[in-house]
Amino acid sequence: MLRIREAIVVEGRYDKNTLSQVVDTLILETGGFQIFKDPEKMALLQRAARRRGLVVLTDSDGAGFVIRNRIKGEIPAQFLKHAYIPDVYGKERRKRRSGKEGKLGVEGMPPAVLEGVLRRAGAVCLEEDSPEGRSGPPLTKADLFAAGLSGGPGSAEKRQALLRRLELPEHMSANALLAVLNGCYSREEVEEILEDL
Repeated sequence: MLRIREAIVVEGRYDKNTLSQVVDTLILETGGFQIFKDPEKMALLQRAARRRGLVVLTDSDGAGFVIRNRIKGEIPAQFLKHAYIPDVYGKERRKRRSGKEGKLGVEGMPPAVLEGVLRRAGAVCLEEDSPEGRSGPPLTKADLFAAGLSGGPGSAEKRQALLRRLELPEHMSANALLAVLNGCYSREEVEEILEDL
């Protein structure tokens, strides 16, 4: 599995599922065109881009380029890298028909193709023992429980306070919060933030 420093943004959950089998990094979704109506989601992308860089990996159809251009218009270029999948005609297995333009999306790409496009985009590959590798073990669901952020009385309110403090979407689940905390913050930074709550 390829470990990269940057976070990656894709259009939807099937893209995310496919990509998560290839890379070990924070993968965020735009929810398709929801990115146009959701300022909290755009703020999350901006935060991830400033903290660790962001690779934009959308489908190669017209809709993918509209979403890519929206992100490009909102986030400064020095924080962005663009990965482009090739035009491959066909349909994904889960779909009855191919898309409007007849092209495969990110979810239909083989792992080797996805790894290749990320490398060509300039994604920074990390080694397990590199200084940029993980600082300490990643946070777990048990850590969220121990911090009172899940599974206990008042945990929803405490989680909402943390989401407000970090300027994250209010409807973010505990699992999504865990992914963002591990992807954008070190363990020490999270512990400091939780002490301040």
